[in-house]
Amino acid sequence: MKHIVILIMALAIVSCTSSVNAETETDKPSNIIFLIGDGMGLSAVSATLYFGDEISEFAQFKEIGLISTSSATEKVTDSAASGTAMSSGKKTYNGAIGVDTTKTPIPNIAEIVAKLGWNTGVVASSTISHATPASFYAHIDNRGKEEEIIVQLLESEIDFFAGGGIDLFNKRTDGADLFKTARERGFIMDTTSLAQPGSLLSGKKYGFLLAAGGMPPMLEGRGDFLPDVTSLAIEQLSQEQKGFFLMVEGSQIDWGGHANSVEYVVTETLDFENAVAVALDFAKKDGNTLVVVTADHETGGFTLGAKQDEESGYGDYKYIGSSFATNTHSATLIPVFAYGPGAENFKGMYENTEIFTKMSALVK
Repeated sequence: MKHIVILIMALAIVSCTSSVNAETETDKPSNIIFLIGDGMGLSAVSATLYFGDEISEFAQFKEIGLISTSSATEKVTDSAASGTAMSSGKKTYNGAIGVDTTKTPIPNIAEIVAKLGWNTGVVASSTISHATPASFYAHIDNRGKEEEIIVQLLESEIDFFAGGGIDLFNKRTDGADLFKTARERGFIMDTTSLAQPGSLLSGKKYGFLLAAGGMPPMLEGRGDFLPDVTSLAIEQLSQEQKGFFLMVEGSQIDWGGHANSVEYVVTETLDFENAVAVALDFAKKDGNTLVVVTADHETGGFTLGAKQDEESGYGDYKYIGSSFATNTHSATLIPVFAYGPGAENFKGMYENTEIFTKMSALVK
């Protein structure tokens, strides 16, 4: 009887251990979609509640945190330093992409998962060589060197990219034809339109450049480019039934903040929200995809408050008014939203470098 009891206890321990291991395994996603609303602070997120036609997509997230965004050398970050912090886990100086304060290259999350066999992609509504997308494939001391950054894109492990930047391929100061280089590197390139859903070939690399520079603003007719390209990228990167990492940037929320334009900020944030909806829809159906949404910093000191009554001078609490504190970046804390396996790790208040730490821990 004593031996039987010991055997039962041993089997119970093995069973519990297997259960714990199984649970740990399911908590590690096989895909990560990382969405960055450039310049999107909490007021911009709040605008989706007040100015959107539907219930805000951000209301679906249950795991929410806050990040501090200062760079290594400045209290207020730029997109390059913050993009590098989130992609590589290291604080650096403003203007640096994929290098530390000594200008030494540091590996980023896209490079790490590519070595594990994952597919990788970057899409943006700016030039694809802009600071944030570049932080996921390039290593350079100055974000302004976009011609060099584009060359690094074609030399990287990125399998899918889309945004603006045609002139950086064929109107270069060095006279090079990077469309030829892209084809030699295995990319199928298109400068006219996004491909139709279901038309992309499995195992192929794609690049879509649909503007000479940055994509046009929503106010000037960009349409559904960002949600459509997010869907297309997910479709392509997931075809081979292996893991993928996709970074999606809503670039021009930042530009609206710099311009102190409420309409610009709101329309770009609502467009970014539509891309978030695409990612969440895929994650819910897939069941093993982590979605993380945040910003690199806030731009403009954008606020929402009671609209001031011109006659009385007091606030009219029935209506929302908006204002800006600056035409550059602010130092406010930034919200982080997470959904899917491992999402609970993104709760709390922490430095932006922890975004990389938390994501990389889930894929190793």
